[in-house]
Amino acid sequence: MIDDKMPISDLLPSSRHLLFMAILLVTGLALDNLFPFMGQIFFSIIAWVSFLFFYEQIKNQKARFILMSCLVIATLGELFCSLVWGLYTYRLENIPHYVPVGHVFMFLFSLYLAPRLPNWIIYLVPVLVVPYVLAGYMIGFDEFGVILAAFLVACVINAPTTSEKKMYITTFMLSLCLEIYGTYLGNWAWLAEVPYWSLSNTSPPLASGAFYCVLDFLIIYTLSTKQQTPVEELNQYAVLNEA
Repeated sequence: MIDDKMPISDLLPSSRHLLFMAILLVTGLALDNLFPFMGQIFFSIIAWVSFLFFYEQIKNQKARFILMSCLVIATLGELFCSLVWGLYTYRLENIPHYVPVGHVFMFLFSLYLAPRLPNWIIYLVPVLVVPYVLAGYMIGFDEFGVILAAFLVACVINAPTTSEKKMYITTFMLSLCLEIYGTYLGNWAWLAEVPYWSLSNTSPPLASGAFYCVLDFLIIYTLSTKQQTPVEELNQYAVLNEA
């Protein structure tokens, strides 16, 4: 039964859920690589069943809307970036059905981990990323990285609270790990030159996580109120729950 009086903390996954999602992503991407067609179908089915099971456990309407917003925005983003823009391509030249659900899993990972990270991570990550992307632009091996890094910095600077800043940084780091793993396996690859812009690119770009940060931004500000954003509300619960 859906109940708006239930706390939005209903959205926060348990450590067991997160462990299952992590194992699913790692093994599922490997299956997609080992068994190009059937592996992708099997992984997609398991991913969607897992998502729907988690979704059904949530009783708060706002929390449900957050998940569905993430799913819809991620799907539209994938369709545009891969099939329209051609920025990267999946091995079978499609959008695997597990991809939108994978974005939801990454969003949940960030929600869980962000409040558990130290505040200094907000400064450390940009300090490490910015010199690299500047070097990539000047040397010429990753000109696109400067634009992506600018999105990351903009998200962090414009975030009104520390909790939201950590959310973007956490998303950036997690997504970079996912991108490195997925491109290493060969499940997808970024084009060496950005279509229409003629900018050099790497596979993956170091700052590719900026796309995931933009997804977080759209979700947060679609659902934010004058009082607080969903991230603030969830982080308050996470801190209290650990105390």
